[in-house]
Amino acid sequence: VWPSLREKHDEFMLRELVERWGNYKFMVGTFYRVSHSLDLYFIARRSLPHLTEVGLTCFRELVYQESKVKVRDAVISLIDQEREGKQIDRALVKNVLDLFMEICMEQMDYYKNDFEAALLKDSAAYYSRKASKWILEDSCPDYMLKAEEYLQREEDRVSHYLPPSSEPMLLEKVQHELLSVYASQLLEKEHSGCHALLRDDRVEDLSRMFRLFSKIPNGLDPITNIFEQHVTAEHTAFVKQVEDAADSK
Repeated sequence: VWPSLREKHDEFMLRELVERWGNYKFMVGTFYRVSHSLDLYFIARRSLPHLTEVGLTCFRELVYQESKVKVRDAVISLIDQEREGKQIDRALVKNVLDLFMEICMEQMDYYKNDFEAALLKDSAAYYSRKASKWILEDSCPDYMLKAEEYLQREEDRVSHYLPPSSEPMLLEKVQHELLSVYASQLLEKEHSGCHALLRDDRVEDLSRMFRLFSKIPNGLDPITNIFEQHVTAEHTAFVKQVEDAADSK
């Protein structure tokens, strides 16, 4: 199996892996059914590992351990391509990630250590690059529109091919890079930040701001401070207007 994988790259390598893994599971399952009585009596009495466990161990040591880095990088590359708008084979990605879990007999250790950690690191770097560009080019409302859209895409990504357990950590990484890192700069943008949105009564944009910043720790605190400043300034201006009107009579 490994020699055939070694000769292929990227998506072609992933397809070969999924096919080989499926064939291997079928072969092990067939062998188990044929040798069921042996597995049931001889192996059990001698406290030896079951045939299916031996088959899984062989694949893990001879194929998975040799290919896991190459496979991980190929999958993350596909995910980044999808983030950039390219259509990818989501079923293929899911099948590969299922292998990361099946190879550890449905436990998550291999998935978490060999894939998830790298995905989270890559996601943080990807959105750090995006945010550093958006904060310079976009108004606060436009930035928030993009942030909300990309967060929704990540949620959709989890629902299609990532395990549900990855969602909290993945979204936390994205929210940190898009919102926490640039919170002050975003909220205080001179012509489009929170002050401007309150002044111009931009209800939809303010609602989006509340939705986004309520997701991050203490995210609403600076918005509350700006709102209090706005109310105080409006009150002061109103009082002065009333006083000026009274003086002019």
